[in-house]
Amino acid sequence: MYVRVSQRANKSGEKVRYLQLAHNEWDATAGVSRTKVIHSFGREDELDRAAIQRLVASLSRLLGVRATAAANAPEGMSFIDARPVGATHVLDGLWRRLGIDAAIRSALAGRKGDPGRVERILFALVANRAIAPSSKLAATDWIAHDVRIEGLSDVVDEACYRAMDALLSVEGKVCKEIYHRVADLLNLEVDLLFFDTTSTYFETGGGQADAPVARDEHGRVNPDPDAVPTDDKRDVGFRTHGKSKDHRPDLPQVVIGMAVTRTGIPVRVWCWPGNTNDSALIRQVKDEMRDWTLARVVWVADRGFSSAANRRYLRRAGGHYIIGEKLRSGSAQATQALARQGRYAQVADNLQVKEVKLDDAEDRFIICYDPDTAERDAALRERMVAQLAQTIADTDRLSATKRAELRGVISTKPGLNRYLRVTAGGLLRVDQAAIKAEEKLDGKYLLRSSDPKLSSQDIALGYKQLLEVERGWRDMKSVLDLRPVYHRLEDRIRAHVLLCWLALLLVRVAETSTRRTWPAMRSELQRLHAVTYTGAAGTAVQTTEPTKTHRDLFTALGLEAPKRILDLVPASA
Repeated sequence: MYVRVSQRANKSGEKVRYLQLAHNEWDATAGVSRTKVIHSFGREDELDRAAIQRLVASLSRLLGVRATAAANAPEGMSFIDARPVGATHVLDGLWRRLGIDAAIRSALAGRKGDPGRVERILFALVANRAIAPSSKLAATDWIAHDVRIEGLSDVVDEACYRAMDALLSVEGKVCKEIYHRVADLLNLEVDLLFFDTTSTYFETGGGQADAPVARDEHGRVNPDPDAVPTDDKRDVGFRTHGKSKDHRPDLPQVVIGMAVTRTGIPVRVWCWPGNTNDSALIRQVKDEMRDWTLARVVWVADRGFSSAANRRYLRRAGGHYIIGEKLRSGSAQATQALARQGRYAQVADNLQVKEVKLDDAEDRFIICYDPDTAERDAALRERMVAQLAQTIADTDRLSATKRAELRGVISTKPGLNRYLRVTAGGLLRVDQAAIKAEEKLDGKYLLRSSDPKLSSQDIALGYKQLLEVERGWRDMKSVLDLRPVYHRLEDRIRAHVLLCWLALLLVRVAETSTRRTWPAMRSELQRLHAVTYTGAAGTAVQTTEPTKTHRDLFTALGLEAPKRILDLVPASA
């Protein structure tokens, strides 16, 4: 198949060229090859070149980059290799634009090893989490054969582990420096900081936890070499059993915390042993961010951090909080708040709020109501009650012992147990009073805030943005593959979490700048390749032609497109 050029003169005698897509077919009867026109492009001077470019791009995607590059090799040169370059170019551009490279090099200055190479290895590992998550051993192969990273052609796994150790040794300094650089560049609003925790489990042989070690009050290994673990619950292995948020209590885990701005930018992560209780963690987080010269900050956290001790701690030095309050806790304040009359005000979408004043209470209490959530709560309760009714049907005929056994089974299922009533005679009944009480709570949640200046609407919407942290956890576990974690040593696990955080930081900045999801951007950017050709004169590396979508992404991110010629290596004499 080829482009056929024909020429003829028009009435004025001017010669006009016409282009046709044609191929030759063998005419067996005549014993000759005949030209067959497949498509006519029309006059050459009126050619729709944009349409031709789209067709070529479409055919290139069909054939694949390697086949297209090999077919279009410059005269006198042969095709060697083609690697995706778009996603790494964007991540590296953001990495440098946010000053992460400079922060790492500065923190490692004067230490053993080359800070520049360590920084390049760390970037490569972060890019691997964002593009093709894998083990560190697999990442070394990915770096050497499947991607192009400026300043790093290959690396061994041992160098990756040393770079991770180096990052962990300067974690505090690097995190603080990155925060200030990112805050200045992006004009981050840190009037609200959202904090939440999750857990990630480890599929170790037999579900065995790590051996106990002595730890300080923040869950870190005690620096005293002579320290020995005691019976203190704090002195445990890093990977240990605890309350699993992944519904895998059979496997050891670690607890991870993250602080996020109102625009979804993660500013820091923390790690603790898997049995660490959430309640006091926010105090450590506040202490460790105290010298970050933050302006007036309101901490936003869910119900797991609502203890009186936490609230007192967060109010130190003029701080404030927005914290969820447990409606079913039975506390006097929650009961009073729900009993107060008042009209709800519509604030956004389906969200309605009502502020109530409580006697002798310093905090402000806001009841939030979502009609859509109320419908879901009612439907879920209806299913639970129907299941409970079916479970206890005809149990009056059972012996007291059998009913007690069934009662014990139901008690392990909170959704059903909430609506179960046991009569004085030991009979099992659906608790109609509990159903009516729950109906009053459908679609509602209670907030408490110490800030006297924020409006009820801002408090409600601020708490609703806690979903940004939950979205961060989802992306860390699915898009960036936080697990499976291939590391066994505690320091390596902590460093792995730091790499995931840095990847999430780059991803969030890219998403907020372009208003596109990272998986969609990644898929598009990976179509931009670096192609290597070689010939008698030497070796050249050049990029494929960026599409309009690529150029739009680079513009939105404030980055230049990759250079057309990435490398030129003359042949040795």
